[in-house]
Amino acid sequence: MTLADRELVALAVDGDQDALTEVVRRVQDPVYRLALRMTGHPSDAEDATQEILIRVLTRLAGFRGDAALVTWAYRIATNHLINLSRRPRHELLAFDGYRQDLLDGLAAPAYTGPGGELFAEEIRLLCTQALLQCLDRPGRAAYVLADVIGLSGDEAAWILDITPAAYRKRLERARRQVRTALTDRCGLLDSAAPCRCGKRITYAVQKGRLGPNGPGYTRLPTTPDVTRQTATSLSQLRDVGELLRSHPRYAAPQAKVDAVLALARSGRYPDVLPRSGAADGAADASLARLGDLAVGGGVEADVVERTGGHGEPDRGESGATAVDLGVVVALSRSERSDDQPDDEHPASGPHRYLR
Repeated sequence: MTLADRELVALAVDGDQDALTEVVRRVQDPVYRLALRMTGHPSDAEDATQEILIRVLTRLAGFRGDAALVTWAYRIATNHLINLSRRPRHELLAFDGYRQDLLDGLAAPAYTGPGGELFAEEIRLLCTQALLQCLDRPGRAAYVLADVIGLSGDEAAWILDITPAAYRKRLERARRQVRTALTDRCGLLDSAAPCRCGKRITYAVQKGRLGPNGPGYTRLPTTPDVTRQTATSLSQLRDVGELLRSHPRYAAPQAKVDAVLALARSGRYPDVLPRSGAADGAADASLARLGDLAVGGGVEADVVERTGGHGEPDRGESGATAVDLGVVVALSRSERSDDQPDDEHPASGPHRYLR
């Protein structure tokens, strides 16, 4: 029998390791998919997912069951992703530059090599991810929650901690920007438009978007029993939202998730899972101690201590090492604060999609 969210979280907070694992299992893929759409690159999404899962675990004692566990995790995740002090490598592409790039890519010679269908699929996934990066973070979050993930307006407003009216206004602005960007450009939405994924393969190869240095969206793990839609099977799309929703259901890399679980189970940070009734600041104190460890080189020192300075570090049963957790324990560095708004959202900037 599947436990209800509230009952499961109560067991996890009380130290039940199986319940802890199940909590993470329920939220890991939704959080990763949100992070991928918000950051625009798999490696950035992996880092953010580890950080978010740590925050979810340290706040479990505050879960009251007023929303579903995944919805509650989305609230933590979205706040973190909007307020990242480091700028993901793909922010921000201007809409004008994006539209021009769609035309520039059509001038290259036609691709005649092997793997054309797979390359066209990769381009479709790259192109739609880049489109989302043109939005500022608040607008991107509003759009992704509604038109990609499919949440209701009330749920999305609660996640973003704004009124439903403010959310509707923010979402409509983002929708208008996205629609305008693809108007008279995308052949998947308009048969008269010039751009076709297959026509952009040579250009994408020349720009380094395809190949060993590219994100490789078609190689990412996905959840089972989901039929992948390809660029060649999407001939009857009804709107932009449907195009953006047509991505595979990506799965969080299990090694990254196992690293978070290994940290929580290690016993080295006993209040990473504060029990019910713990002081309100316990979770934040946990994060601060983890941040101090990272800033002081404690993660690497821990590995040296356990290996004698050479050889492979000890691995838990998950196979995760302390090194795997370096990005996680850095999340509360002094230059980052998820509780403060990020006021630096330039209208344009470098984006690998255009390089």
